[in-house]
Amino acid sequence: MPLVVLAGIVLAALPFLGGSQYLATIGLLTAASALVGQGWNLAGGFGGLTSFGSVMFFGIGAYTAAIIQTRWGINPWFGLPAGAALGGLAGAVVGFAAFRAGLRGSYFALVTLAFAEVFHVLSNSLALTGAGLGITLRLAPGLGNFQFLDRRASYAVMLALLVLATALAHWLRASRFGARLVALRENEDAAQALGIDIVRTKTLAFALSGAVIATAGVVYTQTYLYIDPSIAFSVERSVEMLLVAMIGGPGTVWGPILGAIGLHLVADTAQAWIALPGFAAMLYGVVLLAVIRLLPDGIAGMFRRA
Repeated sequence: MPLVVLAGIVLAALPFLGGSQYLATIGLLTAASALVGQGWNLAGGFGGLTSFGSVMFFGIGAYTAAIIQTRWGINPWFGLPAGAALGGLAGAVVGFAAFRAGLRGSYFALVTLAFAEVFHVLSNSLALTGAGLGITLRLAPGLGNFQFLDRRASYAVMLALLVLATALAHWLRASRFGARLVALRENEDAAQALGIDIVRTKTLAFALSGAVIATAGVVYTQTYLYIDPSIAFSVERSVEMLLVAMIGGPGTVWGPILGAIGLHLVADTAQAWIALPGFAAMLYGVVLLAVIRLLPDGIAGMFRRA
């Protein structure tokens, strides 16, 4: 694993070594995938809370960043804590409602998908979110405006958030709270018999997941200066964050990072040769089937066995 960490550091540093904006953009997209995958992993990997609708947190963070600037004139940097807070709040509300009702497994996954669709419909209808037209941010490059002409700066912000999310996953693995989550994942009835508060533990985990994923939405909006419902609540992005965690190794610290690197290496290389509509979604399905068949515990599990 130390060799894997070293290789990750070298790959992370590559976009800073040259002036290539293309390489920086690839690094930015890979780091964004790893960040949302790590956010999903905090609940879905460690706690077994499989969610099909965690993209709602990405959309909440993205729209928070856009709305506070265009509607209320608040400094864009405030979007990071505000987006994380609202993403965490949404995770707590959705999680509490679902867990209080005793939903688990596929029922919980479908409920999260339904909530994501509700947010999608609302963002497509409300004037506050620009409805179907979305929100365009005014171009004003500068550190104070959280806008950078150089993609490497946006990549650095996304990378810093990824480091924080990975540190959170490392803490979770070693903490008592993380142990309670794993116990619930392995045998919920036995964990409840031991005195673990199921609703509280799951709700906190889902809130943490929402907060982390929302920060990726904030940085995305500040990088591309535009957001609309089809981008913020994209089904493809929801599938991507699940894939990244599953391919890398759910319930591991480094799994989402390894999964993001592996997925983007395959996807970006293939799309450079085959530019067909819907090809990315089809490729994701093929990769997932291959991983389930050949690497049931992900890339991280392969390194652990080696």
